[in-house]
Amino acid sequence: MLKAIQLTHRFENLLYENLNFEVFSGQSMAILGVSGSGKSTILNNLSTMLKPIEGRVDILEHKDIYSLSNAQLLKIRRYDIGIIFQSHYLFRGFSGMENLKVASIISSNDLDEELLRDLGILEVIYQNIGELSGGQQQRLSIARVLTKKPKIIFADEPTGNLDKETAQSTMKVIFEYIRKTQGVLVLATHDEKIATDCTQMFRLENKRLNRI
Repeated sequence: MLKAIQLTHRFENLLYENLNFEVFSGQSMAILGVSGSGKSTILNNLSTMLKPIEGRVDILEHKDIYSLSNAQLLKIRRYDIGIIFQSHYLFRGFSGMENLKVASIISSNDLDEELLRDLGILEVIYQNIGELSGGQQQRLSIARVLTKKPKIIFADEPTGNLDKETAQSTMKVIFEYIRKTQGVLVLATHDEKIATDCTQMFRLENKRLNRI
């Protein structure tokens, strides 16, 4: 479902070069590495957000996604992939439910009350975003992504604002979603425990992605 071939990227300096990996249906991939090593940039390369300097990314039936038109890329973002950012990017001034309804309308999918209960936010869903804690906002942003029912999820430190117990229960929901839908998860994280629950583990160091 997801394949990277000779992936290379730099800004002022080279971040990584010649990365090759593949993730199949029902699998999850964790990328570990120190801050600034390029984990987030890899996710951006893979998720249509940032064209790599060199290399190719295949998603689902799409070969070399950066050769596609902007309209085709927009369609992939809308229906096929979900991105969980470090910052939740919720709509301020909206309630939690209104934020979810935006995702529901865009993707034409119904809201899932069981999902909200599993994430522990069902009781606060009608509160304004500004009234929610950072952890509640992060779980709401995850619920918004899962509401789209994406085939591939890219998650950048999705539990960074959560305590250990809540982080584990939240990741359990994400892993269960991947299992049920036979989707794909690519996760950038500092949390070794969460990484070990993934199908594949890699560490980004010395500009290379090494399997653990």
